[in-house]
Amino acid sequence: MSTRLSNANKFGVCAALVVLVISILACVPTYAQATGATFSGAANDPYGTPISLENAKKAASRALAEARKNNWIMTVAIVDSSGTLVYYEKMDTSPNASANVAIDKARSANLFKRPTKDFRDAVAAGGAGLRILGLKGAVPLAGGIPLVVKGKIVGAIGVSGGIRDQDVQCAEAGADTLK
Repeated sequence: MSTRLSNANKFGVCAALVVLVISILACVPTYAQATGATFSGAANDPYGTPISLENAKKAASRALAEARKNNWIMTVAIVDSSGTLVYYEKMDTSPNASANVAIDKARSANLFKRPTKDFRDAVAAGGAGLRILGLKGAVPLAGGIPLVVKGKIVGAIGVSGGIRDQDVQCAEAGADTLK
């Protein structure tokens, strides 16, 4: 008797594995909600009134001032508490890719109510942290931070263009403007 699998059996095994992987990835958000799994940041803060254009400009201006002070070239995006882009500014010579990355970081920080650095750290740790890659909208790049005013998330800032610590430093400077 041969121990080789027929092509039909190989297909069945592969299909079962694909279904298993998809099922596991689909359960990650549910698991996080059910267990109350949280990272750092504003994960338990409720959403508040969306950030005003005036405050969005203040946060972006402070983030860009931090970049200029350090001779870094950055792009900044501010979204409101629903994830809608409110303000965007790209410094001259900032990489074109930074445009979408900054917006994605801001939306991710707002959606998940936590700094995107938490996702980056989880993925970098490997193992169970790789589940983050299955979360739709989770951006595992540092530089996205929720904007909290009086204990409520009013939006988020996303900064891109530098290396990880530079993006975070500029995003924190912008977020601190509203505290």
